[in-house]
Amino acid sequence: MNQLSQIEAILFVVGEEGIGLEELAFTLKKSTPEIYQTVSELKENYESNEASALTILEVGNHFVLTTKKVFAPLLKDFARSPLANRLSQAALETLSIIAYKQPVTRSEIDELRGVQSSGAVQTLVARQLIEEKGRVDGPGRAILYGTSTYFMDYFGLKDMEDLPDVQKMEEDLADDEEPLDLFYDRFKEEDGQ
Repeated sequence: MNQLSQIEAILFVVGEEGIGLEELAFTLKKSTPEIYQTVSELKENYESNEASALTILEVGNHFVLTTKKVFAPLLKDFARSPLANRLSQAALETLSIIAYKQPVTRSEIDELRGVQSSGAVQTLVARQLIEEKGRVDGPGRAILYGTSTYFMDYFGLKDMEDLPDVQKMEEDLADDEEPLDLFYDRFKEEDGQ
């Protein structure tokens, strides 16, 4: 496992939020100049490799693994494709969390879902259902996400008050006397109920 592949793995995992030079150096237990040199080498490898769609975007001392600009039209067409219109379960869960908890960071979404959500967040941003609403004041300055005006239009909402009431839905589920068990009817018959 060489340093190039270690940096590539970290950049992939952190997703669109990227990672700072100092954090990379700390994580890999190397000096910041050495890490900067390795990131530059990795970026050059991506740029010179015509078979790779990836590159590294440098914003200040922050690095983000992203696609090359030449692929922007293709990716926009893909996002608008009727075949790509369905949202995955992960994207729907993520969108629900953002709608009800906004503004919210990706790490807060990950914590609520119990799994990593960067792919779902990227999908929702690409489909313009969510957007950046600012940044957290603190280490890393994480992006705060919220729903977009397109989200409101798409779901026919005038304001956020039009979202279904979660507490009422939970109460309705609690009031339902029938257990939500696939085998309930079979056991009910065997017990003679």
